[in-house]
Amino acid sequence: MTEPFQLAGLSLDCADPESLARFYLGLLGGRVLWNDEHSVGIRIPSGLTIAAQYVEGYYPPQWPGTPAVYLDLAADADLDLCEQHALAVGAKPAPVQQDPRWRVLLDPAGHPFCITTRVMAT
Repeated sequence: MTEPFQLAGLSLDCADPESLARFYLGLLGGRVLWNDEHSVGIRIPSGLTIAAQYVEGYYPPQWPGTPAVYLDLAADADLDLCEQHALAVGAKPAPVQQDPRWRVLLDPAGHPFCITTRVMAT
């Protein structure tokens, strides 16, 4: 029997959906699927949809400490160069770096994400 579900997308709460979507387009590439008063959806080249959605009174998770779902991004062989690209499009370094094989960064809404050269999938 096949699995009944496929991962269709990931929704990220924020105060400013347009700027968060613009950040992920700059970081990952892709195209805008929709843009309305409450959310902006983008499709990245891997096929995943990321939806930045407005939440009144939004506050960012704390890294480390607050339970959160976060993205793990596979980088090419030069982790420093990939980190520089992420910083150039608007990421900020997380205050705590727990493992030198990973770089933990924060998107403009404060969501943590990790980049690594470690192979995540085959």
